[in-house]
Amino acid sequence: MLAICITCYSTRVIPFSVHFRPGGAIYEQVIYAATKAMIAGQLRPGDPFPSVRTLSRELKINPNTAHKVITHLVSTGLLEIRSGSGTIVAKRPDASKAEKAQLLEEQFEELVVEAKRLGIEMEDIQDAIARHWKRLSGKWARKTDPGQGGRDA
Repeated sequence: MLAICITCYSTRVIPFSVHFRPGGAIYEQVIYAATKAMIAGQLRPGDPFPSVRTLSRELKINPNTAHKVITHLVSTGLLEIRSGSGTIVAKRPDASKAEKAQLLEEQFEELVVEAKRLGIEMEDIQDAIARHWKRLSGKWARKTDPGQGGRDA
């Protein structure tokens, strides 16, 4: 089995999970996690985004790194700063299927590499994914409110 040391931070104050992997830039990993949460609808337009101080404290990262994360997300239009309200998730067009799929590229690659290493055929991986998809789709459907467009109730 592929052994990777991962540190995961997810708190009630930080509305998304960050899985820190060695070798990658911390700020890029936080940007990725926040972007993924926004595209997936976990963070919705108008939702408050943690401050530099909160990101730094909760994720145990340098305040300059937290500032760099927020600055990047503001410059790309994912966040906006409102005086008196703080930083909030910006309204943006719905993400395309391609944008959503791009968020999983790293996991897709890891899965394929591990499957090849173990000698598992692509059809077997597809079957396993289909089984999990079907199993989890039933659970997901029971946990969502149809009036919310498939989002968590």
